[in-house]
Amino acid sequence: MSPGDASGESPALEGDGALPTREELDLETKRGKLVRNVRDAMAALPVHFSSQTYIEGLEAGDLFSLNSMLGGSIEIQVVQTLNRLRAVWDPDEEWEEYAFIRSSQTFPDVRLVTNSAQLIAQGDQFGMGIELKGWYLLSREGEPSFRYTVTRDACDIHDLLVVVPWHLKNVLSGEPTVYKPFVESARFAADMRNHYWSVGRRAKDKARGAEKADNYYEITPPAGATPYPPPRMNIADHANTDGGKNFGRVARSEGLMDGYVLETLSTAVSGIEARHWVGFFKTYAESSQRDELHARIARQLARDRLAQNIDNDDLQGMLREWISRLPLAGDEADSD
Repeated sequence: MSPGDASGESPALEGDGALPTREELDLETKRGKLVRNVRDAMAALPVHFSSQTYIEGLEAGDLFSLNSMLGGSIEIQVVQTLNRLRAVWDPDEEWEEYAFIRSSQTFPDVRLVTNSAQLIAQGDQFGMGIELKGWYLLSREGEPSFRYTVTRDACDIHDLLVVVPWHLKNVLSGEPTVYKPFVESARFAADMRNHYWSVGRRAKDKARGAEKADNYYEITPPAGATPYPPPRMNIADHANTDGGKNFGRVARSEGLMDGYVLETLSTAVSGIEARHWVGFFKTYAESSQRDELHARIARQLARDRLAQNIDNDDLQGMLREWISRLPLAGDEADSD
């Protein structure tokens, strides 16, 4: 039951441009069943998630930085919820001496670990790992903005990449509410990211007559990466040319989570689809005058209410409250 019990050889990411293939787990093995059950537990997360965090009295400008303010706390609460769902991911009590532990200094940052000296001596310290990311659903970017640059050889075949969308229950205040997470093989996510960087981007550039030299699309992997590496070990793939620092933004890697992002942005938040809230936030970011902003948001709200057949005056009140908290662009600049 060693961590790297599947080939670490990278699939062809250049050359013929073939898409990576996902390595299938043997669901009859102890660890294969574990991963399947953890996926089930993650699907149940929105129902069972609870948080002691309650936010109120925020200035609207603070909403834009909520992910950095609360992201770590929410990830801790996700892990706590996952441990409470032990009956889901360990129904046969095969992992009684293990628990999910989060450490922001390791990869994956959530590991199913044991303190049993006997199990550690057998090479069974880790059951699996989860690289856990939060996504503030109403962020201006309209997509998860984290970077995932880890090389595939640092990923065990049983490790997962999990992205948990969330927002405050009442948009402006309340406890965090989470939605169905994105769950994918950590190794496959690394493969798809590299494929898009090396092959997908080249194909787009070629189609518009702007193909660049080979080095522009090349990726250099780190040396000696293995699953469950020690802290501070270099395990990141490096894009040879990345002036915009966009390598690792897996939300932009076509075919990986773009469909999930679109589906999640269609979720209704206080009666309005999340994507429209994102539009409001972008309107604020682009406006310098409060009166102009009020008019633009009012027009957008009217269009969205018509499109969604919504008749809820509470939304008008909520937006008026939100607008009243907005700092003027000049005020924001003075505070920097």
